[in-house]
Amino acid sequence: MADLPLLDDTDVQQAFAAHLRAQREQAGLSRAALAERSTVPAPTIKKFELTGQISLRQLLLLWQSLDDLQRLYALTQEPARHAALPGSIEEVLRDDL
Repeated sequence: MADLPLLDDTDVQQAFAAHLRAQREQAGLSRAALAERSTVPAPTIKKFELTGQISLRQLLLLWQSLDDLQRLYALTQEPARHAALPGSIEEVLRDDL
């Protein structure tokens, strides 16, 4: 049977936070410097890096400041991957994937 990832919203939030924190550190930016560049307050950046919680608008501002926003946008343009997901538990049990 195929491995199905069991991700939830917290996992994805933490992944975004870890990615952008690594990008910030690689760029040699302090939180204060990133705050100035992105217009997202430094305390918000700290909270995001520690908890993964941030508004979508602020996430996009940080992403734009540290990574290629087009790369994130491209995720919305790909064909739906959900078509390959099983439609019923019977399909999962038959392993028709």
